[in-house]
Amino acid sequence: MGIVNCTPDSFFAGNRFEATDVAINKGIEMLHHGANAIDIGGQSTRPGAAEVSADDEWQRIRLVIKGILEANPDAILSVDTFHGEVARRALESGVFMINDVYAGQKDEGVVDAVRSFDAPLVMMHMQGTPDNMQNSPQYTDASAEILAWLAHRMKTLQEKGARQLVLDPGFGFGKTLEHNFQILKSFETFKKLDLPILAGVSRKSMIWKTLKNSPEESLNGTTALHAWALNGGANILRAHDVKEALETTLLFNQMHVT
Repeated sequence: MGIVNCTPDSFFAGNRFEATDVAINKGIEMLHHGANAIDIGGQSTRPGAAEVSADDEWQRIRLVIKGILEANPDAILSVDTFHGEVARRALESGVFMINDVYAGQKDEGVVDAVRSFDAPLVMMHMQGTPDNMQNSPQYTDASAEILAWLAHRMKTLQEKGARQLVLDPGFGFGKTLEHNFQILKSFETFKKLDLPILAGVSRKSMIWKTLKNSPEESLNGTTALHAWALNGGANILRAHDVKEALETTLLFNQMHVT
């Protein structure tokens, strides 16, 4: 899943596409490189990011959705939003899936939208909110507590009619460096819920803080973590660098057929 951030403040400078035509071309390029899906976002959820209104978020992404689908009508698009209004407009415009860092808790309209369109919803775990999640995250056993939360949220969403769910443990969303690596180390535990698992580690601080470099210098570290996530059962890699992520998956798959 390639990432197209239509924002001025994404944590990775190499993936900020404020100009609509640049964002469209980037999405098309990712598809040509082999991306199975594109995740389009109009709002940064990095620590401390300012919240953007539903209307402003939609204005940032609507023409990008239209442009990518006009060039690639069969493209599978996801929209990264926690606004119900944006989710509904996106699905009406031909988007396949909604990716919500609040797992439908901030705006019930997100759940209503995916239920109405029978669309997949990525339910991500986050301790706190983007504004405060990294202040002082606390867990006794991060993986066990996140699994329990995801299991409860899955049941609630299913009872509300959301039939297609993807889980995301939420690397970097209310987790310390140690929590993130503990989650990755025990990634197989999330397979217990029998849902597709998304791993979102691309160029995140768990990489560049460990390596003492920067998001811009974290491609090699991202590739290493992608391999470990796949080995732990990840089904979707949400990545800034599609070509390299695809190479990782091809090598991983080949290892399991020989």
